[in-house]
Amino acid sequence: MNKPLLLSLVTASILTSTLTAESMYERIESMEVKMKELQNEITTLKASKLQTLENEKPIQLVQDTEVDEEEDDTEERISDLEENISDLNKATNGSHLKFKADYRFSADNLQYKMADGSKQGNSALLANRLWIRMDWKATENLSFSSQLAYNKTFGARSGWNFNVPAMERFDWITNENAYDDTLKVRSAYFLYKNDTFMGTEIPWTFSIGRRPSTNGHLINLRDDDEASSPMGHSINVEFDGISSKFSFEDLTGIDGSYIKFCAGRGGTNANPKFFSVDPNSGAIANAAPYSSNEDDIGDIDLIGLIFVPYNDGQYGIATQYYYANNLIDADISYPAGVPTMSGMKTVGGMHSFTTNITVNGIGNEWSDFLDDTIFFVSGAISVTDPKDDQGMLGSRNGESRTGYSAWVGLQMPSLVTEDGKWGLEYNKGSAYWRSITYAEDTDIGSKLATRGDAYEVYFTEPLIDDILSLQVRYTYIDYKYTGSNGFFGNSTGSARAIDNLTPATGSSIVVDKAQDIRFYLRYRY
Repeated sequence: MNKPLLLSLVTASILTSTLTAESMYERIESMEVKMKELQNEITTLKASKLQTLENEKPIQLVQDTEVDEEEDDTEERISDLEENISDLNKATNGSHLKFKADYRFSADNLQYKMADGSKQGNSALLANRLWIRMDWKATENLSFSSQLAYNKTFGARSGWNFNVPAMERFDWITNENAYDDTLKVRSAYFLYKNDTFMGTEIPWTFSIGRRPSTNGHLINLRDDDEASSPMGHSINVEFDGISSKFSFEDLTGIDGSYIKFCAGRGGTNANPKFFSVDPNSGAIANAAPYSSNEDDIGDIDLIGLIFVPYNDGQYGIATQYYYANNLIDADISYPAGVPTMSGMKTVGGMHSFTTNITVNGIGNEWSDFLDDTIFFVSGAISVTDPKDDQGMLGSRNGESRTGYSAWVGLQMPSLVTEDGKWGLEYNKGSAYWRSITYAEDTDIGSKLATRGDAYEVYFTEPLIDDILSLQVRYTYIDYKYTGSNGFFGNSTGSARAIDNLTPATGSSIVVDKAQDIRFYLRYRY
């Protein structure tokens, strides 16, 4: 047979099949509709059966027999329907790995004014971000969730500075920093939940793995995402650990009350598997695989507690506390007066306290606009716990520093479409304020880490249902003190008044004011 003719016939067959066949989405949607119809039919049959049992009066044996036969037919029909629903549920998402895609194109205009008056910037930083989520519900109580991600600039970033990649691939921000197209694990964890705990009416959960600990409460509003459990005011980093939540709503009658315990490790002290090298001498050290290294930074551990005393869906109060130990800073020395980084060092721990109040719908049906308006106010405190021989945030060795931050926000309907929204936010931080919000999705640096004033306005609008949307966002930061986006020691976290800086004290390398104008298009399905 003539090969071109055969190829044409095969191609035509494929095209015809593609054009006449239902798409996967349509098939799944059809199955879900059918499943709802079957569920409604079961409800109707059960209600009919109950009504029949209440109305029937067994007068004679023949009538009793007829009633029993009708009951058997109804029960058989219900059993068949429930089996069909189970099959449909498995065919859609119930017992199968369910995928979700989230792609975002963003364009950022970044502008900086340095403390010496000079300017830097990037007129158009273009980036792709892709999240691929995979969920599996094995049983009614046990499920698994994971998310793969990459975040990259268009083309490739210039990489001539060999020590940049190591810092930019730091584990806390590995998927939030636009670098390359390497696909990484953003989260991976299993979740167990039950409606009772040790015989009490306390619903509870337990989870362990790579935590969904970015885009937490309140910061998720401007990011147009569902909130993860941490409060974004004081912590927003990728993390590995465990959590367990206990709900007291049924037990106490207080709406939405719960407590959640969290613990995790943000850095592991372990030698290489084969051999290690002394960073000072370059000599090969005698170290067993993965054994602890006394000359390296220690394990970075965090324990936390989230307590929500009340949340009825409209009004909510939430609190959070955590303590992190062995926090780090750059180890910088000054040979011949030139600052030189030789690695990282441990400087101490930190306590953090956060509380917020949210109003999801202002007033009692005063207007549709106010019903869809969200207002929040949040306050946070950080208290350093330095090692005896180390300073933190500019303090003398062993001296503690306390910092404060306040944050207020308003999100309102857009008045263009029913689902669009726009928002205003403002936050202010003191000289010694320190958050762990390095993964916040703001290219000029975490606005919530600001020692000074930060302003933000954004507009989010759906274009095609909830699948395709756009956002325009403007963020402006006026720093009053240095170290807002540094680490925890005196090298990068020291708080010095920016107005007092001189060329000799670093005015040319310190950002005084920054702004980020962002536009994005986002596809989610």
